[in-house]
Amino acid sequence: IYGICVGDSLDDCKQLQVCNSPNLDLLTLLPCQNYNPYTGLRIISLDMKDSILKYNEDITENDLNNKDSLKKIFSNIKIPYNDGSSLGELHFELFEKTVEAKLINPTFITNHPVEVSPLARLNDNNKEMTDRFELFIAGKEIANGFSELNDPEDQKRRFEKQIALKDKGDLEAMHYDEEFIEALEYGMPPTAGEGIGIDRLIMLFTNSSSIRDVLLFPLMR
Repeated sequence: IYGICVGDSLDDCKQLQVCNSPNLDLLTLLPCQNYNPYTGLRIISLDMKDSILKYNEDITENDLNNKDSLKKIFSNIKIPYNDGSSLGELHFELFEKTVEAKLINPTFITNHPVEVSPLARLNDNNKEMTDRFELFIAGKEIANGFSELNDPEDQKRRFEKQIALKDKGDLEAMHYDEEFIEALEYGMPPTAGEGIGIDRLIMLFTNSSSIRDVLLFPLMR
């Protein structure tokens, strides 16, 4: 994946293309960010909270640390939210609704809240965050990776919180996996992994707006 410039000079860079395919209209006329004439398109890395501040100029760091301020922001921009959401959940929701679609260049988003990362290991320096990242290209999530949580007691508590969320109607909440907890109790070495969404890559290459359009198995659509 690389960026090319269309224009008389590098200052006229107005277009981003991937693999130089003629079918990739999805990215046409989207502005290049941080284009480097020597190395090509620069890969960006942003903390999730920093990305919210970067793409929402009216939001301050104090706002992000105050749940009442965040709720006012959600109301002002007409984004629905759960009144019982934690600060981390509100951050994640705000990121998805106001930042994700603007991440055109390859961008790694790091430091996800623990509430939305039930399988990821806690960060050593900030116990409210996890060692997790997501890669976004052209406004779409392409990959998700994290250091695996290998503490059975912590994982058990996370699953219990997920069950509580599921009981409240959260369709994306996980179920309690007793066998996984038992396996962790036997022991798991430090582990990390990354899942690259092949379906989402195909969406990017075929200019498809819905993941259902690129699924190979009709029953999964």
